[in-house]
Amino acid sequence: MKVVASSPEAPIDIVAYDAEWPARFEEERDLISQTLSAWLAGPIEHIGSTAVPGLDAKPIIDIMAGVHSLDASREAIEAAAHIGYCYAPYRFDSEHWFCKPSPFVRTHHLHLVPVGSRQWLEALAFRDRLRAHADAAAEYAALKRELARTHRFDREGYTRAKLPFIMRVLKRALPKRSK
Repeated sequence: MKVVASSPEAPIDIVAYDAEWPARFEEERDLISQTLSAWLAGPIEHIGSTAVPGLDAKPIIDIMAGVHSLDASREAIEAAAHIGYCYAPYRFDSEHWFCKPSPFVRTHHLHLVPVGSRQWLEALAFRDRLRAHADAAAEYAALKRELARTHRFDREGYTRAKLPFIMRVLKRALPKRSK
């Protein structure tokens, strides 16, 4: 199993939307489906900015695959290594997270997430809200470009700085929870 250790951060580059991103997702989805089918409990979803037509993004295909639980899918970590994914114990309490082909050069991120969990629902709601609201997608693109300049070699800082925008979108995207 390839485990991601501390490594130098790759620069954050935001590029114009690439119409090939959905096809790259489809190819990878098929490979993941074949390799990890024993642990999958739900669909394999294209998430993140590359899943929103027209949205500028880091050129990394984000994929979320549904599993029953993190414990029940622990063996999938080793299986994912056979198709080039490097495991990182990042957000280990809510997902199994992988990058491909390496921590420095990334073409894909894979998130094994329990179906129906908060993370599962929020990732889909955020993607769907941006797909349906071009103004929100444009605002997000501008924010990401600015943050990529200010956090060029700090992925964690970049991700944290996006959080207020993401939370604002999710507040509109998710139905109010009853108390």
